[in-house]
Formats: sequence, structure tokens, C-alpha cells
Amino acid sequence: MKTKFILELADVKTIAAAAEAEALKNNWAVSIAIVDDGGHMLWLQRLEGAAPISAHIAPAKAHTAALGRRDSKVYEDVVNGGRTSFLSAPDIKGLLEGGIPVMKDGQCLGAVGVSGVKSSEDAQIARAGIAALGL
Repeated sequence: MKTKFILELADVKTIAAAAEAEALKNNWAVSIAIVDDGGHMLWLQRLEGAAPISAHIAPAKAHTAALGRRDSKVYEDVVNGGRTSFLSAPDIKGLLEGGIPVMKDGQCLGAVGVSGVKSSEDAQIARAGIAALGL
């Protein structure tokens, strides 16, 4: 048997609060999604003024990052690099920057996905949330 780390509700709330603080500090209206290591939704928050579509895109980015165990930008780069056949990969929809996995000791605990501003800014918000865990 192995020991497996998981995100507890307190961890999810910590990530969400720090991500929200980063977004508000920069006056960015975004949606923030947090998923477990299987891509299952643990948290979804749409900040005031965020476009409705962002509440669909953020979970997709988080899901992709969790299942792939890597930043969703990796997949965006693959497609932009010409490998368009990757668009047919099953169960992966968030092929845009802004999904960041939560990693501890080489294990993926879940991921954070953000949508609503420039993709690099989405990723900045996600990273700020994850950093609050102090992993």
C-alpha cells in the first residue's frame, strides 16, 4: 500500500482565497475552478463581472491539467505547433493556458483552472492560489 495525498476542503478554500485575492488585486474578473486528481470538481467560483463562458472554460482547463499532470499550456503548445490531431484526444477539452496541476512530492493532488483574462494572467492567478499551500 502507498500513502496518497489529497486536497482537503481546507486546502481548497486556501487555494480559492489566494487565487481570488490575486485576481482582485489586479482587477481581473475571472472564474476559478479547483478539481481533484481525477478532474472532479471541488470548487467553482465566478467573480463579479466574469463572462459566463469563463465558468465553463476554467473547469475544462483544471480537468486537463489534473488528468495530464502538467500545465494545460503544454497541450496548447502541441496544437499550436501543428499537431492538430491532438484535438481528438478523449476527455481533454481545456487546451488553453491557465490550468495548473497541484503537485506534492511528485504526486498530483488536483489542479486549478482559471479563465477570464489573458491566458498568462489566468495561469498567474492559478499559481498564486497553489502557492498559498506552501508545497
